Amino acid sequence: MTTTSRRLGAAAKPVEPYPHAVSVGPVGRLGRFTAIHFRAVLVGWLVIAVGLGVFAPKVETALSGAGWEATGSQSVRARNLIDEDFQGLSSYGLMVVVHSATQTSGSPAFARAVSRVESVLRGSDAVRSVVPPSPGISISKDGHTAIVQAGAAKGSNEMVNAAADLEGRLAVISAHGVQVNLTGDAGMWSDFNKANRTAMMKSEVISWPITLGILLIAFGSLVAAGLPLMLTMVGLLSAAGLLELGTHVTPISIWAMNFALMFALALGIDYALFIVHRFRGALFGHRMSAVDATAVTMDTAGKAVAFSGLTVLISLSAVMLVPSPAFRSMSLGIMLAVIFVLAATLTLLPAVLGRIGSRVDRLSLPWAHSGEHRSARFERWGERLWRQPIRHGLPALLILAGLAIPVLSLKTAMPSIKVVPTSDSSYIGYQQVQAAFGPGATGPLQIVVPAAERAAGNHIAESDPGIAQVLPTQEGDGYALITAIPRQDPSNPAVGHTIDRLRAKLPRGSLIGGAVAENHDLQAALKAKTWLVIGVVMGLGFLLLLIALQAPLLAAAGVLTNLLATGAAFGVSKWIFQDGELHSLLGFQPQGFLDAWGPVFFFAMIFAISMDYTVFLLSAAKEHWDHTHDARAAMVGGLAHSGRVIFAAGGVMVAVFFTFALSGPLPPKEMGTILGVAVLLDAALIRLLLLPVLLRLMGRHAWYLPGWARRILPNVTFGHA
Repeated sequence: MTTTSRRLGAAAKPVEPYPHAVSVGPVGRLGRFTAIHFRAVLVGWLVIAVGLGVFAPKVETALSGAGWEATGSQSVRARNLIDEDFQGLSSYGLMVVVHSATQTSGSPAFARAVSRVESVLRGSDAVRSVVPPSPGISISKDGHTAIVQAGAAKGSNEMVNAAADLEGRLAVISAHGVQVNLTGDAGMWSDFNKANRTAMMKSEVISWPITLGILLIAFGSLVAAGLPLMLTMVGLLSAAGLLELGTHVTPISIWAMNFALMFALALGIDYALFIVHRFRGALFGHRMSAVDATAVTMDTAGKAVAFSGLTVLISLSAVMLVPSPAFRSMSLGIMLAVIFVLAATLTLLPAVLGRIGSRVDRLSLPWAHSGEHRSARFERWGERLWRQPIRHGLPALLILAGLAIPVLSLKTAMPSIKVVPTSDSSYIGYQQVQAAFGPGATGPLQIVVPAAERAAGNHIAESDPGIAQVLPTQEGDGYALITAIPRQDPSNPAVGHTIDRLRAKLPRGSLIGGAVAENHDLQAALKAKTWLVIGVVMGLGFLLLLIALQAPLLAAAGVLTNLLATGAAFGVSKWIFQDGELHSLLGFQPQGFLDAWGPVFFFAMIFAISMDYTVFLLSAAKEHWDHTHDARAAMVGGLAHSGRVIFAAGGVMVAVFFTFALSGPLPPKEMGTILGVAVLLDAALIRLLLLPVLLRLMGRHAWYLPGWARRILPNVTFGHA
């Protein structure tokens, strides 16, 4: 038997008790302090959770529904100018469609419906002006469809809320074969947010029992399985309360809470699994006291969790580079949830573990004590990978590369009306407008030109091949507003080309706005920032792994394999959402593209989650390397100690994300599917297969650290003295 084999075999057996006083580093000392001062820590967290939690119930109504814009863009400047000089008739003005298949605008029932619509709109404090239907402009040629416009008296977020309030009051006007539907940008976002909120609640109801079931199987104990839920609830309550308070300072997107929920649940489970798994090993395997077991656990697993949390925060903070209120507030919401969950993991969880001690296995299942610290199954798997790395690693690499290839033909665009349920008012009104006035009528371009350039602006718009119709020009204070109707549907890329062409030709000082122009500008901003965000996330992730692992080659391998998992997940998403495969099963209408925020936002989220597993695996491997300086012991031991946790955490995350994929409008389906596929591929093919194979192939070189780097980097270890 080799020295390495004897070492690995001995490590799997119970060892003698540790001395009473275990020497640990700063994180371990924090763990010991919290375990000793349980009451103080508990009271502190109760104050935080209750103090912020009282604001949490109001967060759903306080969060905003808009913000999908590029801050400072030409289209946003145009909207502000139109709101000021043209009675609020900008992209967030309201559009109410009155339609009848049997009656026309001249019939009494139709005219009464129009009159009542105007009355309801004038009675709203969110409406600045009301424009009645006009023949040739907002009444269709056949007279069966008419549009009533209302100017916005408030900002975009308030107008989305106003649309939600007015939709029901307008819908009751429908009678005698006349339909009334609120549509337009504000109406669409209002309906989307409502459908999204319902879907999230449905997903939560489905995911919580599934999560608890998987946790019970993973932990083998009802008490231990409840610890991740404790972290999740503390993190969510605190983050939700702080988000509500934040809305009094700046608008925050409702998506911030949705993503915060997902990440609080995912990370709470990941961190609790890793720490409780290690605590049980120290408590039962090494027969330590509960306080010492907590100190050792936090000095090893707790330190890894701290590094993991930092990488998650770094990944999400890079999204702040996108100049969009919705993106920045979504990133902020997730970061708040991560901060609270991480803080609770480093303080509240060790305090609870130190207090309950062996009771962590109360209400346990038969396998509660199996493989507590070192999994025999994953040890055997590690030995197999060590003996046959190419045989196992090459197929995994080919599968991931094959799944990633479709990314090269991935198309992105801002969401179309297809993200809204077909039964909603905005969707129905949208279809009625297009049928009556043409495909481009739902996305008019609002061209603001200096008054002196009115004639030139009109001529340029009328002569452009992408414009189907130019409506009568409106006069303002020093400006003229030209409304141009494109020939294509707003989601057609040709409309973007038309906007760029017009901007190049229009007189100096002209601005192009409208909802479709705002989407175009946001998409351009996302495209411009995508590679910057990816570069920042990867660069900072590499630096943090370098500090944690003290191994440049291994840090690079961790980052590059994260990129491989991300590419494969987006390749699958191209097949599903762009090509429309599985759309019947998942219940959505294919748009022919992926929503434009996907590459930036989902990349940051996938990278953040992948780094969790990377840190868990490689920190365990580093601990063995620091103790043995044996490459085989590091690879096999790291997999034996972290494989079970990665497998269980991945299973929970996949189940949670896929529940979001099966309900609600299209964007949550994209999110749930992409993240679920990414976690599945990452846990199964990368962290538990490809990365260990790379450790095997690199051997001792994986842990090489140049002398100059050793002098610069802080000395980080994942073991205790």
